[in-house]
Amino acid sequence: MAVYTEVSDDDLVRFLESYPLGTLLSCKGIAEGVENTNYLVRTEQGPFILTLYEKRVHREDLPFFLGLMEHLAQNGLSCPTPVRDRHGVMLQELAGRPAALVTFLDGVWIRRPRVDHCAAVGKALAELHLAGRGFEIRRENALGLAGWRPLYERFRARADEIFAGLGALIEGELAHLEASWPRDVPQGVIHADLFPDNVFFIGDRLSGLIDFYFACNDALAYDLAVCLNAWCFEADNSFNLTKGMAMLRAYDAVRPLEPAERASLPLLARGSALRFLLTRAYDWINTPEGALVKRKDPLEYVRRLRFHQSVASAGEYGLEKR
Repeated sequence: MAVYTEVSDDDLVRFLESYPLGTLLSCKGIAEGVENTNYLVRTEQGPFILTLYEKRVHREDLPFFLGLMEHLAQNGLSCPTPVRDRHGVMLQELAGRPAALVTFLDGVWIRRPRVDHCAAVGKALAELHLAGRGFEIRRENALGLAGWRPLYERFRARADEIFAGLGALIEGELAHLEASWPRDVPQGVIHADLFPDNVFFIGDRLSGLIDFYFACNDALAYDLAVCLNAWCFEADNSFNLTKGMAMLRAYDAVRPLEPAERASLPLLARGSALRFLLTRAYDWINTPEGALVKRKDPLEYVRRLRFHQSVASAGEYGLEKR
């Protein structure tokens, strides 16, 4: 249950009085999600999501996250939009936590993505990258290349508890990526965490993108590499070339990839796989049994990383030649 902070009825009513949304009709905690406390709030004006930001989200990052969602929505992307109060303020305080109200987005996330879902995600990701142009606030990627080695050092001594040789694998990959990471590719606002549970569909139609709390400025093609890892591998961790081709073709049709991006895609995919391997490994070691957050298996990303290490060109992901 992802309700870490309880909100009393009286506090919620007082909180909502500063918004022009009418009378509170109902409020229910939302079980999904691991970073923040979320409630589904219904007022006379409709449903909204109330988020209380917990300790893993830094208060100083919230103007970026909220401002970005508003900017993307204003530029045509379907995503939750922060609601401003009667004084034009987006960020409030509730139950001792920073809090914000955002619009409700209809849809469900897909447990078993098909080829058409992957194509829809590729198109939506390109639209996000275009819509993000002109957003003036910057946020560095705390989980980008510069953050990977410090994160690894926090569990390096225990890495081989997950499996023998994991430490050597990570150290070798870090050395390779630090020496070879592409720096001449287009940069911009990226989602950085566009996994299936952050993409909503209504039937076969993609209805919107959610959870922008890892968003930052980084290589746009790195965001595409994250999606290849998140959407195009099967349960046995084999890469589905048909899904990769559908995603890349749909992305490239909206925002054509530059030659440097095409050439660097295998390296960016390796970096993406290492990023999620590192965070999963850290959580695997440091999350106590019985915690509210369910640990995710880091070995999935060991297998994906090894696949990417064998890839010589973006064509092996299904990216067609121009």
